[in-house]
Amino acid sequence: MTFAEWEQHARWWQEGFTDGADPEYVEQIVPLAAEHLRGAKAVLDVGCGEGQIARVAGDVGARRVVGVDPTWAQLAVAGKRGGPPTYAQGEARLLPFRDASFDAVVACLVFEHIEAVDSALAEVGRVLEPGGRFLFFLNHPLLQTPGSGWIDDHILDEQYWRIGPYLVEDSGLEEMDKGVWIPFVHRPLHRYVNAMAAAGLYIERMEEPAPPPGFLERADEYKDAATIPRLLFLLARKLSPS
Repeated sequence: MTFAEWEQHARWWQEGFTDGADPEYVEQIVPLAAEHLRGAKAVLDVGCGEGQIARVAGDVGARRVVGVDPTWAQLAVAGKRGGPPTYAQGEARLLPFRDASFDAVVACLVFEHIEAVDSALAEVGRVLEPGGRFLFFLNHPLLQTPGSGWIDDHILDEQYWRIGPYLVEDSGLEEMDKGVWIPFVHRPLHRYVNAMAAAGLYIERMEEPAPPPGFLERADEYKDAATIPRLLFLLARKLSPS
């Protein structure tokens, strides 16, 4: 897998989704991350980008925070934005850390861009110490299946959310903005859950929050989808040896 698209469009991400620019991060993702990272001592942020969530880990008290990302254009900005984290270049499928190096790992809107999902989740399990926590944020795989969307049916005079071929794994480039093509992988939720279980990661909490007010206010049509979750959050624990 290449990361050319992320290198090319890193600035698009930084300007649109970090440093207070995106209400879903500000009102929803960052508070969830802060809540569930509190008390962790050593945190790894997988696919850290420019370090937004890594900095949150430091802000809530982690003594050691490391962000890893394959994209140099993101890591360069992460270093300039400062804070307590340190950063390393690397891929989720082959993390450059020893076994049981962290008591918390976070991956925020990353795994839907990773093809080697089984290897990557196995690596999360490997670098987590027994009893450690894994914060897993995903674009909701059911409601963001390719071909899904809000349908305004003028013939039947009703609105509904159309779900695409959910059970079919699919990968490709999606146009996120004019001229901005980003690789996405859709897979059903059971693929993630079973891969997590195989890595010794067992889910203890799941949340499907409604889109936050700041997002719904961006366009009138968004308010019609207020009951459709865009985010899935899983909190898992690394099993201790028997």
